[in-house]
Amino acid sequence: MSTAGNTRRVAVLGGGILGVSTAVHLLREGASVVLVTEAEPASGASGRSLSWLNSAGERATPYHQLRLAGIDRYRTLFAADPTRDWLRFDGGLHWAGTGSEQDTIARHEHERAHAYDSVLVSPETVGEHTSGISAEAVGAAAILNPGEGWVSLPHLIGFLLEEFTARGGDLVTHAGTSRVLVEDGRATGIGTPDGRTLPADAVVVACGPQTPAVVAGLGVDIPDASPVSMLVTTAPVEHPARAVLNTPRAAVRPNPGATFALDHDWYEESITQDADGTYSIPEEVVHELAAEAAALLEGRPQLIAASWKIGRKPIPGDGEPVLGELEPVPGCFVAFTHSGATLGLIVGELLAGEIMTGRRHPMLETFRPGRFA
Repeated sequence: MSTAGNTRRVAVLGGGILGVSTAVHLLREGASVVLVTEAEPASGASGRSLSWLNSAGERATPYHQLRLAGIDRYRTLFAADPTRDWLRFDGGLHWAGTGSEQDTIARHEHERAHAYDSVLVSPETVGEHTSGISAEAVGAAAILNPGEGWVSLPHLIGFLLEEFTARGGDLVTHAGTSRVLVEDGRATGIGTPDGRTLPADAVVVACGPQTPAVVAGLGVDIPDASPVSMLVTTAPVEHPARAVLNTPRAAVRPNPGATFALDHDWYEESITQDADGTYSIPEEVVHELAAEAAALLEGRPQLIAASWKIGRKPIPGDGEPVLGELEPVPGCFVAFTHSGATLGLIVGELLAGEIMTGRRHPMLETFRPGRFA
């Protein structure tokens, strides 16, 4: 279908970082864009993401390269205003469990072999590289990645939505569970539960863990391995720790407002689903996570869990991102990945480019949804 004039109209389904980023990049490219969200923007997986900006450890080369490009875009954003308290580059610190020192050393050597900035540290030397970490908590061998950072996705989404509005984007919130409309085998827009039809020349599905269900309605299978997870935000506490911590019992990152964000996976079996579809966890488990996090910090400050959010964490079945146009449904593009934070800006840029030019970007070739056909 075509729209008035030469402006290409695109409908984006999903108010997380991938949907909002793609919508803004489309506007920058001259498209007319309607962004449709089930509830409020950032109310889904983006609102409960640890959002650690990294490409640490071992992964396939194309994935590593895409993540590095993603970090590069964040560095550009950071350089424009280094005073933002929701985007920082203060490094990441990782260690494995007791007895896994050789695994940590092997990971360090792999990172160095790929020119990824990686420093092997010990309890005795960690203080020379980053502040506020309890030396007693650090494993016998740990890795400090100085170039890593973090972002608060709700803050970033709010920042991008200001540009979205200024560029004339159309935002439709609280639309409920919407669907992709198809005519003659091609995506033609979005339909909302209240009967509204939002016509478009192309559609982007970026609904986090709901993405496989949305495209299943189009006859497309994307394997889904999304688990249920939790993000805890602490009450404000003044502390000098600045690095993102990834350890055997707690993942910790600084957060705006002198708070910390806490995450891990050992407690996932304690999460239950209620009759209304929401999730619950015993408060004592939340407090246990806060205590585990406090033990990592110098002086063992009291970390009080002020709030926590539970929901499904988007992870494709094979662990790799799913990005690009659906071959069985031309005009419908998907963005589904576990690394939504790190890839948020670059994926929005590359997908917008493909939609507007019709040319497939080589960095996305490995991640096409057609690999599951």
